[in-house]
Amino acid sequence: METEIPLTGGNATIGVVRVGDTVRKPWTAHSAGVQDFMARLREHGVDLPAPLGRDERGRQSAEFVPGTLAMHAGPLSLPELARVGALVREIHDASADIGATGTRLGEPLLPVSGADLPCHCDLAPWNLVMGERWVFIDWDGAALSTRAWDLAYAAQTFTLNDAAQPVATAAERLRAIVDGYAADLDLRANLLAALAPRTWAMHDMLAAAHREGTEPWGTMYAEGHGAHWRASAEYVERNAAVWRAALMS
Repeated sequence: METEIPLTGGNATIGVVRVGDTVRKPWTAHSAGVQDFMARLREHGVDLPAPLGRDERGRQSAEFVPGTLAMHAGPLSLPELARVGALVREIHDASADIGATGTRLGEPLLPVSGADLPCHCDLAPWNLVMGERWVFIDWDGAALSTRAWDLAYAAQTFTLNDAAQPVATAAERLRAIVDGYAADLDLRANLLAALAPRTWAMHDMLAAAHREGTEPWGTMYAEGHGAHWRASAEYVERNAAVWRAALMS
């Protein structure tokens, strides 16, 4: 029997283990739909962990992709941020080709009006493996969303998630990821409108989970994530004019 190595690094890793060249995690009501979505994205040319169905214990199985999580790689350079933006664009374009009809995904953790695109919904530094391949992992939260809402979260978590960062530096980094995505003016305007609400939505979800005892989000709120997301949301909101100048000039 192969050794099972517990995997950490994310916020919801209970029961997540590495077995050889695979990752195993609990099967949920939405796992079949998520694995189907992953397989269809791969057919459209997106590099992501190969979905491998269920193992002999009924757990979901996927390819283990070696590398370093972006959250542990230090501040990404501007070219690296542009590469992240291009990866997000590739995923969105493939998802648009697949379409919302027929996807069997769960309800989004943070819903948005007008959701019409199957999205990862957590394209963040804690889910990007950087190595020989750059691959977004942990697709379990995939759900219907919009380009602007999904891109706003990726852009914010990769570039505006540190309220102590100099604003001019953050604006330059924000522009790099959005330029890498090759966003047109309409999408940039929608992204700017979504940045603060998307960041506040994360804080508000954690706060509600803390009040209601929903895990793991409630404990995360109490352990400092609530304060972090409040500071991030206030930072994003306070400097809205700077972000607009960086993206629309």
